[in-house]
Amino acid sequence: MNFVTAFICTFVLCWITIPALLVLLGLINFYTTVMEGRCKVYILFGRVIGVITEPGLHLLWLRLGPQAALVRFFGRVHEIDTRLDQEYLRSNPVNTEEGTPMAVGVWYEMRVKHPVDFLFKNVDPRGSLRANVANATVRCLSNLPLNDMLESRHSMSRMVRSEVSPKAEEWGYQLGSIYIRKVNFRDSLMIRQIEQKVVNRLRQVTSAIRQAGTNQVDIITSSAERQAATEFAKARSVRPQMIGQALREIGQDPDVLNAVFETLEVERLVKANVDITLIPDQGNETLVGLLASGVDLKLTQAGAIKPPIPPLNQ
Repeated sequence: MNFVTAFICTFVLCWITIPALLVLLGLINFYTTVMEGRCKVYILFGRVIGVITEPGLHLLWLRLGPQAALVRFFGRVHEIDTRLDQEYLRSNPVNTEEGTPMAVGVWYEMRVKHPVDFLFKNVDPRGSLRANVANATVRCLSNLPLNDMLESRHSMSRMVRSEVSPKAEEWGYQLGSIYIRKVNFRDSLMIRQIEQKVVNRLRQVTSAIRQAGTNQVDIITSSAERQAATEFAKARSVRPQMIGQALREIGQDPDVLNAVFETLEVERLVKANVDITLIPDQGNETLVGLLASGVDLKLTQAGAIKPPIPPLNQ
């Protein structure tokens, strides 16, 4: 029985009494919790009585006194986001020293550093900071040379930041990085002309590279041809000497020499593509004479050779 009673009392104390007590203490501002990247400003009768910027649990009666209980009924609590924020302003119109219409994109970071100034120095501090950055961009970057505007973005960013920072701190902001992110032309006709110039320049560069490559190839080819011609000339000059030396070595053996000449003779006959008549070794003189005279010999049925008929004398 004692265990059940203790359990019920503990349950009521933990789940009903303590939450109800915490709600009551919160109504009279006895304590408060501040999240990371946030701060709270307490105002009583139009006067700031305290600012809490550190995250965690804070006992307001020990920090602000018992008057913190009246803030719930006669004052106001402002919770402000102090995290780092960023914004990008596109196409701010500026003119160069040469009169070229340009558009500049500005990217900047900011965070709330002084919550009281953020609340009471300006009705719309974020919008005012945006307008101030845009105006400073146009005011500082106008009438700059076109080359500087296209190349020196770091110096332009520092120029804009030094112009905007004092007014931003007056409104409770702390500026982080300011960067000129994009610079482009606003006139569409000028953009097309510049694109055409870029295309023509790329064509010129491509043609120059191709011509340089062709010239290099021609130089290499001519050099190789010259070296080849030199080597061929050397080979032609050495060829008779080598052939003569080979023939001398072959001529030392008559059998080898006769075989070489016979082989050369047969090779020339084959290349000449002519008719060849083979004569037996023991052929008679009549057959040799007839062949030498160019007569076409045909064998008769009896196997005898029919001599040619001499012409008749008239």
